[in-house]
Amino acid sequence: MSGLVDTVMANLGSDQIAAIAAKLGTDPAQARNAIEHALPLIVGGAAQSASTPQGADALNNALSAHAGSDVSSVLSSVLGGGGSGISSAILGHIFGGNQNAANQGLGQVTGLGQQNAGQLMAILAPVVMSALANHAQGQGLNAGGLGGMLAQESQQIQQQGGTAGGLLSAVLGHSGGNLDLSSLIQGAGGLLGAFTRR
Repeated sequence: MSGLVDTVMANLGSDQIAAIAAKLGTDPAQARNAIEHALPLIVGGAAQSASTPQGADALNNALSAHAGSDVSSVLSSVLGGGGSGISSAILGHIFGGNQNAANQGLGQVTGLGQQNAGQLMAILAPVVMSALANHAQGQGLNAGGLGGMLAQESQQIQQQGGTAGGLLSAVLGHSGGNLDLSSLIQGAGGLLGAFTRR
């Protein structure tokens, strides 16, 4: 995947994935698969919102609230019911008018459905922000550096293709109306299995 996605995945042990699965009312295998699709989507959305100087500045300023917090404690707080307002604000900032398309697409590709997909995105958004803030702080990135780093990550995800790359490209290129990913899903029949086995 991308460095940021791998960082977050490395911090999600089987206990955390089981807790997310319980929250969504699904099994850990489906939850893990959905997380592996949701994380690239959030990273790619952040890259798109940071692709203008104003967007990069806004994201950089937002990160200051997340720096220094570790991924596990952020996840525990969100699963414990904290920070739902923060999650909505983060997702609104990242996806803007495409937030519904992101939830819809993730729900279609993973079989979670739009509502659960939205809930998963809300769980993961503060976790990604925390990982991103720590990365930016560790690398000493300013707003421009942050935008550049995210653009590389997004490009990497889309170049790797698969359903995660296809989903990201479809959502970022979405211009309103319903998102129909049936062709992507059919083409990925065998791929989804490969994803969950990895």
